[in-house]
Amino acid sequence: MNHFVRTAMATSLLAALAACGSTENPLPTLDGKAPMVLAHRGASGALPEETVEAYAKAIDMGADAIEPDVVSTKDGVLIARHDPNLAYSTDVAQHPEFASRKRTMHVDGELQEGWFAGDFTLAEIKTLGGISTDAQRPREFNGKYRIATIQEIIDMIKKSGRTIALYPETKNPTFHRQQGLPLEDKLLALLANAGWSDRSAPVYIQSFEPGSLKYMRSKGSTLKMVQLIDADDVDLTTGKLTYAAPYDRPYDWAQAGDTRLFSAMVTPAGLAEIKTYADGIGPWKRYIVSVKGSVGADGKVADLNGDGKVNEADTATLPATTLVDDAHRAGLFVHPYTFRNEKRRLAGDYKGDPKAEYKQFFTLGVDGLFSDFADTALAARAEFLQEWGR
Repeated sequence: MNHFVRTAMATSLLAALAACGSTENPLPTLDGKAPMVLAHRGASGALPEETVEAYAKAIDMGADAIEPDVVSTKDGVLIARHDPNLAYSTDVAQHPEFASRKRTMHVDGELQEGWFAGDFTLAEIKTLGGISTDAQRPREFNGKYRIATIQEIIDMIKKSGRTIALYPETKNPTFHRQQGLPLEDKLLALLANAGWSDRSAPVYIQSFEPGSLKYMRSKGSTLKMVQLIDADDVDLTTGKLTYAAPYDRPYDWAQAGDTRLFSAMVTPAGLAEIKTYADGIGPWKRYIVSVKGSVGADGKVADLNGDGKVNEADTATLPATTLVDDAHRAGLFVHPYTFRNEKRRLAGDYKGDPKAEYKQFFTLGVDGLFSDFADTALAARAEFLQEWGR
């Protein structure tokens, strides 16, 4: 058989294999599949977060998963709110009928003043409107949309006609337990009623507190569990993560006198420990790629773009850590948070293009990521897959 015949046959074989997907470049994810796009609090970049409309928009965008934070009302109904303190994300301050409910409480050791979900019935919560938690995002929808219950989100997913994962976070679980409003059993019951009670279900349960995930495991749950990993901030003069309460360690660790920081979770020993009760990790993205500013002679980070503010737009990315590979070696998937479009939140070397950040993390092998702008994340993934030959 001469060279040209062998070449022709090889070309034909490659074409045939390509048609059935056999020559696709393997993706660097844990399972080799395309990374997921997780709609963080719904379409929270466009509409007030965790409202019925924000979740509906995220579903319409085509997100692979919908993320609600789970808190409890006074009458034990699970609703989607990032904070028990309603002052942060609702128009409760504009409701004179609830003025007397304002009070001061400790939430995970932090003294807060406001109105707290555990003091309101669901019927009362439903009279409130959601507001944007970012002053630089659209304000015209503030107060117009209602807070979603977890059951409503489940129903929306069921009616979508698509396979969409529910990705709830047990929010401040120790706090809720202290208030006599524990979250875990109610959440598992809601999921079971939806027919989602085993590992194959389109459900990922996440928490910053290991004890919450371990409790659900102890109840026999085989649903996919995700350990969230936080930090307080980044020191832009060094690129190192900083740790200050209440973002220094899980609150259940603090209550138990465990002095380890969240950083202990990203060590090989920490990842091995997580693997005993969870299936993946949800680290702040700066554990994977951190950023550093340009430090002037005065020791301060320079305002490189001259806008009068120092933020991530004045920084450059540092070389990636080994966290994704380390987690994969431990058998854990990696879903970092939170990706956003605003230029002030994008390192200078992304040149204002949020898709450049997504593609960097996809190339590093993350198995999914949380985004306030699921449509942008999906567009970046499509480009990444095309560039990867998929």
